[in-house]
Amino acid sequence: MEALPARARVYVAGVAVAGLLCLLPAVPLSPVRAVPGPDVSWRAVASLAVLYACCERLARSRHLGAPNPGGTFHPVLLAAAFLLPPSAAALVVLPGALLTPVEQRPFLARRIWRAGQLTLAVWAASRAHRAAGGREAVANGDVPAALGASGASVLVFCLVLTLLDRGILVLAGGLPLRPGNRTTRRTTRRRTRQTTWWRLFLRSLAPVTVHGLAGLMMALLWRSPHGPVSALLVLPPMYVSWWAFAQYHRERAAHQATIRALVQAVDIKDGYTRGHSERVGQASTMIARELGMDDERTEVLRFAGILHDVGKLGVPTRLLTKDGPLTPEERRVIELHPEYGHEMVRGISFLGEARAAVLHHHERLDGSGYPYGLAGGQIPESARVVAVADAFDAMTSNRSYSRARPVPVALDELQRCAGGHFDPRMVEALVRAIGRTGWHPAVTAEDVPRPPGPPVPPVAEPVAGPVAPPVAEPAADPPGARR
Repeated sequence: MEALPARARVYVAGVAVAGLLCLLPAVPLSPVRAVPGPDVSWRAVASLAVLYACCERLARSRHLGAPNPGGTFHPVLLAAAFLLPPSAAALVVLPGALLTPVEQRPFLARRIWRAGQLTLAVWAASRAHRAAGGREAVANGDVPAALGASGASVLVFCLVLTLLDRGILVLAGGLPLRPGNRTTRRTTRRRTRQTTWWRLFLRSLAPVTVHGLAGLMMALLWRSPHGPVSALLVLPPMYVSWWAFAQYHRERAAHQATIRALVQAVDIKDGYTRGHSERVGQASTMIARELGMDDERTEVLRFAGILHDVGKLGVPTRLLTKDGPLTPEERRVIELHPEYGHEMVRGISFLGEARAAVLHHHERLDGSGYPYGLAGGQIPESARVVAVADAFDAMTSNRSYSRARPVPVALDELQRCAGGHFDPRMVEALVRAIGRTGWHPAVTAEDVPRPPGPPVPPVAEPVAGPVAPPVAEPAADPPGARR
């Protein structure tokens, strides 16, 4: 446990001690029933414990693989919560939790943590199940009553896991309790939004509910005339769905790795725009959500924003980092980057309409854009979203040729250009989204190298109140023309 902060070690030890206290009523061994209850024997406890340990081993095998590093196969644990008294059900956790290998250090602390956390969750779930009358419902085969009791048990199980996970996230250093400077505070607020306990709870509720239904089926079959062997029939379909879920996560991880590699290559080539791709992806996501797009399309638009400038890999670095205006010849070279980018991502099928956004994100509603001079409805909607997000971040970020503008000024400039350069719907969506939640970019302009000159205004603070008055645009290029 030496790799954990002291407060996290104390927390893990406290969870482990609480788990041991939950087990105490079941410790005094008796020949058959240390814990009173009809048809509850140490043989049942041992059988479920061995079954859970085998399921965990198989779920983490090389060919099946857990959907995520902390994934746990819950049906057997929940079946134990539905079949056994709380302390006996908690005992089922120990062999699988303590003996199943872990992949990251510190190994011992992770095993102890997993055992303590699951022991508390199973104990609490079993208590909730008994309080809701689930024990009698399962014994009598009353499926409607058993469903209600198991639903309450699953909620308690998921809630305990979530709250304990939230605690270790904070105490292990993932969410600092006292952030120092302003940048750290913004990072902390962003992580906190992503890992608030109720978000973790809602994210885990659906898969745990599915496991709870499987556990209830196991419990009903276990107590049926067919006996415990029939309960095993529930596991093969669960493993098929587990495997499919694991494959989905592997494919998604491969997609993310592909995108990450491309973005890192662009960031290395053009240091002044480091983080630009992530910020454009974030702004594109805000626009898509404000327009009511579904989650799948929102994710595609996030990919579009992240990858929109991947074609810069084909542009000479000296042009990307040049101080001062570009010559017409140099501008023509830079204006080839959407086509370069489209060629690079054309064969990546999972990107969908993001590929069109990569090609057309510099088109303008009035037809003055590039590479093809499309106008109005000829421009794909995805490209119109990314165009606004790209221009917004270009204006609020430091570049080799310009300093960042405050967020309100950038939003005002987008509104001024709406209808000519940008789709008014996309502009207003971004203005509404930022006005409501503020702009907290994953990588801020403060994290990138700044051009020489006086300090620039902060750009990562939320917008409060109305947009600032219009500011005259220099006569040279439209906003973000060098992007």
